[in-house]
Amino acid sequence: MADDSAGPRPAHDRGAGPPAAELKHDAIGFLDALVIGINSTSPAYSLAAVIGPIVALVAVYAPGIVLASFVPMLLIASAFYYLDRVDQDCGTTFSWVTRAMGPWAGWFGGWAIMMTGVLVVGSLADVAVGFGLLTVGLDGWAENDAVRQTLAVLLILVMTAICVIGTEASAHVQNALILAQVACLLVFAGVALYRVYAGTGSLDAVEPSFSWLNPFGEGGAALTGGLLLGVFMYWGWESAVNLTEEVRGSGGSAPGRAGIWSTVVLVVTYLSVGIAVVAYAGPAYLAENAAEEEFIFAQLATEALGGWDWLVLLAVSTSALASTQTTIIPASRTALSMARRGALPAPLARINPRFRTPDISTWGVAVVAIAWYLVVNRISENALFDSLTALSLLIAFYYALTGVACAVYYRRHLTESLRNLLLIGVGPLVGAGLLFWLLVESVGDMADPANSYSGTSWFGLGPPLVIGIGIVLVGILVLAAQRLAGGPFWRERRGVADPALVPGASPGSGPGDEEG
Repeated sequence: MADDSAGPRPAHDRGAGPPAAELKHDAIGFLDALVIGINSTSPAYSLAAVIGPIVALVAVYAPGIVLASFVPMLLIASAFYYLDRVDQDCGTTFSWVTRAMGPWAGWFGGWAIMMTGVLVVGSLADVAVGFGLLTVGLDGWAENDAVRQTLAVLLILVMTAICVIGTEASAHVQNALILAQVACLLVFAGVALYRVYAGTGSLDAVEPSFSWLNPFGEGGAALTGGLLLGVFMYWGWESAVNLTEEVRGSGGSAPGRAGIWSTVVLVVTYLSVGIAVVAYAGPAYLAENAAEEEFIFAQLATEALGGWDWLVLLAVSTSALASTQTTIIPASRTALSMARRGALPAPLARINPRFRTPDISTWGVAVVAIAWYLVVNRISENALFDSLTALSLLIAFYYALTGVACAVYYRRHLTESLRNLLLIGVGPLVGAGLLFWLLVESVGDMADPANSYSGTSWFGLGPPLVIGIGIVLVGILVLAAQRLAGGPFWRERRGVADPALVPGASPGSGPGDEEG
């Protein structure tokens, strides 16, 4: 039996040869990881982009959809927590799924994570620049595509440089950005709710009701569509776990705890601001302006705060700015993990000997993301939005895969206690099942070109689905090339959990075993 003991294993133990250096251990603490996890979801931007379309689907039950979407996220966060206990690898889903289900499934899990970064980084930078220009009154620059796109590319380069310079530098930037973002959101929510109850709102205000928390209020297709949007709102919290090799207390699952607490902080923030937005603007106004997407926040800021509307504009700008940086982290760390095990070209495994960060993989993600952003913008702005819609396919896939991997990896321990059964078996599988269901529903929805932002047909299908299929096909080509190159990664065997790491297990239990 092979030893499957806990703790991060050096790259040379994973079959890729010794690395030039290791990631910097103990670079940041639990709170830093928590902040990075929260910022990776881009809370203000996510709210701005999603709340209008959700209200258009389910009216006043939007807060209920926000709450319901939290459930699969929490269940999958539990899977991340327990898998991080057995394998503190910055590749997270890639490494865990490989360990539980074999190299082929693990490879595609890692590929999905990398591609999410490529699809979204340019859009986040675009939003950060656009709202930043609006904040300082440069509306004309914000509306000029050439100016905005140039500044967005420069912003990506700056944020990438910060990521390469060091994880501590990234954490310091994130700490400052989260304070500005949360403060602005709370001021907006507080003023909006005060004006609702004072009767001084300028729109068709509606006093909040507990019935708004019912996600089944509208039911049917509206529920499915709302949940798809809700999952997008929460996506990104796992960036804290991608830093597992660099966080103090990784052996005690500090990154996993940061991931779980990130989802909790997010649901509180989303519910607070979501209720305030629906109450102040009213469902009719939000539904009518849903097509404006994130710019609806700019309109509501002016309505609710008057001359202080720059606070909300600043919140959305800093939110997208923070997420531009943090979204690079999971993609680059996953590429590093895959490369050092021979699943991607070896140069991506290089760690800068001075900064002890994955410089080549980080810059590689940034360059590909910039190219995607510029090319898709040349097609149309709607094509860029369609590429963001395709994100839901990748997100649902690798989150669900992680949930299944958790139950498979701990399969021999599920019946040892009720806690094991619920936390590492039923919970992750239920979360995975919900996400797989949303994945299937979204594929059916995206097949219809009328449901896309572009409203045009690409090869008889909607652009988001074509983009998703294209990512899979490119992935197959890259995988085939790496498989032909050979290497020990493709011969890795599935494993089972170390009993010492199972919830409630006594210290000193023996190591797990491997099976073919």
